[in-house]
Amino acid sequence: MSLRALSKHFFNSVRLGAVTPSLGSLFQCPTTLWVENIFLISNLNSIPTQGINALVEFSEKSSIASLQDAVGIPNAAEHHVVPFKSRLFTFTLKNPVSQPAEETPLHLSPQCHIPVTDLIQKLCLADSISSQMYILLNEYQLTEENIKLRFLACSLVRDFARAYFPDSTVKPFGSSVNTFGKLGCDVDMFLDFHDTRKSPTKMKKGPFEMEFQMKRLPSERLATQRILSVIGDCLDNFGPGCVSVQKILHARCPLVKFSHQPTGFQCDLSVSNSIAIRSSELLYIYGCLDSRVRALVFTIRCWARVHGLTNSAPGTWITNFSLTMMVMFFLQKRSPPIIPTLDQLKELADAKDKHIIGGYDCSFVSDLRKIKPTKNTETLDVLLGEFFEYFGNFDFRRNSINLRKGKEVNKPESSPLYIWNPFEQDLNISKNVNQPQLEKFIAMARESAWILLKEDKAQKIINKEPWGLAALLIPFGKSNSSKMKNRMKGIGSETIRSLLDSLKLNNANSQQKAVGK
Repeated sequence: MSLRALSKHFFNSVRLGAVTPSLGSLFQCPTTLWVENIFLISNLNSIPTQGINALVEFSEKSSIASLQDAVGIPNAAEHHVVPFKSRLFTFTLKNPVSQPAEETPLHLSPQCHIPVTDLIQKLCLADSISSQMYILLNEYQLTEENIKLRFLACSLVRDFARAYFPDSTVKPFGSSVNTFGKLGCDVDMFLDFHDTRKSPTKMKKGPFEMEFQMKRLPSERLATQRILSVIGDCLDNFGPGCVSVQKILHARCPLVKFSHQPTGFQCDLSVSNSIAIRSSELLYIYGCLDSRVRALVFTIRCWARVHGLTNSAPGTWITNFSLTMMVMFFLQKRSPPIIPTLDQLKELADAKDKHIIGGYDCSFVSDLRKIKPTKNTETLDVLLGEFFEYFGNFDFRRNSINLRKGKEVNKPESSPLYIWNPFEQDLNISKNVNQPQLEKFIAMARESAWILLKEDKAQKIINKEPWGLAALLIPFGKSNSSKMKNRMKGIGSETIRSLLDSLKLNNANSQQKAVGK
């Protein structure tokens, strides 16, 4: 049996001797080693192995160095090894036992959520739709171990970056840290040079100034492209377990995509995407304000994925980020509101919360204690049905969604779905969505609202049929294909009907004027 140890520096300490003997015996290293935690990890999709993966947290950075000093170099008989010593280790028995003794079952932390079919069975055992939604949240949200593993992946990339840029750091953003990430989601990470760019205090005495000699390039974008190109090549050629490296340098936001086999994550590396980081912080605040926020977002995202409204690949469908913004907008529109608007959060901001990025005001309060709790007491049962009702009847032809103001605003252009970027107010975050995909979303929302309104929960339980949220997570087309086609057809003709009604009204007004003359 082998144990792949993934190490990271943390602060609280427990002596190695406190670890179970079966694990402690694997560490033949100095007794000064201090360990905080060992998490046994499953389903990492890593390099094929018979062993167990573990995340080992050390309380002192020196402990990692002590362990590295005791680790040997892989046998290079078959393949030549690249001489880069990472913090990924493999432990194997020197003399494997042909008939291993019976082992104590180990609790392995899951790294992916359960299949929807298994989830539906669990949901049917709940006593309310609210309970169902919290069950879904608990099954899908990131675990403590998974979050730590994401920070580890970032720190391993940072080790490579610091070979070129010693003051740089790599941090996760997006779904990994905004409280809305689900098990199995990608890791968005950014390379940060914040400390490098800090201006030191000028020399107060003497006629001279000193500064570092640095390469000068004509634009920040070109510098970003070159930095990512070098880091991408470094990960591709020398990074243990870094495979399928793609350098996408000409995108609006240049990035490097790669698979990190030791942790099982798909990773996207960019350079200091400041506005995206502020968006992550904003969602984090919304997610912390009320427990219903995250439960509703996870439910809507799962529902959308089941019905083919979202997809992991780029395309014309609604993204998870757009869906999340729609949920936030809906919660701002409740009476009383469940979460505040972005403008209201901006009014509560103080000097340290002031952020102007690229000419955009990205300021909002960071102290949650300054935000008054909502007086709204609606249950998740009510909110779920109302969400589908609200967007099933939303006037997408005329109105757009604006989280800064918390109200519908006339669309500035003709995109089928217009959701204002919370910070870059001249951008539509849902510009990729086409009319057929929007119509499909509306049809699914109306169908879901109808199911929740009409279903007989008691009868369905007697018949052992899925009810509530469980019923919504079964593709409708399998049982109601003809109804769905009729609903889709009706929604697609709304624009034509509206135009005809307008023509009829204009014609009637013209006739009335003629009679008056």
